[in-house]
Amino acid sequence: MENGHRPVRQLPYLPAVGSAYGVEVLSFAALRAMDGHRRRVQPQRPDFHVFALIGSGTGSHEADFHDYRLEEGSAVWIRPGMVHRWSDIDACDGPLVLFRPGFLPGFTAPEATTPACWHLDRQRLSLAVLAAEHLDREHGAAVRTPRLASPALLSHLLAALLLRALPDTPAPAGATRSGSRHTDVFRAYRAAVEEHFTDWHHVADYARALGYDVRTLTRATRAATGTGAKAFLDQRILLEAKRLLAHTDLPVGGCARRLGFRDVGNFTTFFRRQADVPPAAWRAAHGTAGADGV
Repeated sequence: MENGHRPVRQLPYLPAVGSAYGVEVLSFAALRAMDGHRRRVQPQRPDFHVFALIGSGTGSHEADFHDYRLEEGSAVWIRPGMVHRWSDIDACDGPLVLFRPGFLPGFTAPEATTPACWHLDRQRLSLAVLAAEHLDREHGAAVRTPRLASPALLSHLLAALLLRALPDTPAPAGATRSGSRHTDVFRAYRAAVEEHFTDWHHVADYARALGYDVRTLTRATRAATGTGAKAFLDQRILLEAKRLLAHTDLPVGGCARRLGFRDVGNFTTFFRRQADVPPAAWRAAHGTAGADGV
């Protein structure tokens, strides 16, 4: 690109032949073998989940403008739509689990609150790797012998792996169990935000569409994530704004229109309030030389 920014490669979920179950297990060694041109070091945006464990070695990873050091015990969870790149995994080994959105129902709250990278102690890493190996063996059996295939079993094994590996983070005040009404409300709100955040910028829009009042959405979102419904929505819009500014040639005005702001001044005010800098300054600070006009 003439302007020097790194284009984002869109990655659709393309399972291996005979592996159309919505989940599959690879390894870092297999990823390197498949990627002789080292496209993994360039920004990419998958439309599926990638969960990885570093069983040995060291390296680095970048996800949505945060750099992470990888070492034995590191866990990585790349969610659909996240812009990331494997900065350096030449010495890393361990399992990578790829799975479609919706393959693991009921994990909305962890998706919203779990960081992109965290660390497991040696005992938990060993158990998590065993869980990944069990999933891999069942998946391999399903591919080799379709009559043994059970998507429900694979889903349960994936859930067990994630439950074993998720970080121990204190539940937000008022947090409730997965089957609770708050969780169901938040799941609906989060899905609606993901679908409509470029058009609907007010919580009231979602309340009307979902049949709840604003206070109900706020309580449910705070219970699941520790933040209110408006802050959750604003952060989603801000993240997409940062992605557009960093990884596209769109001018600031084009980014504003893409995100549903009819006036570039309103977008600039929103971005400055959320990020503490104006859009053009943020783009320049993150090493992208894209067009900065309106």
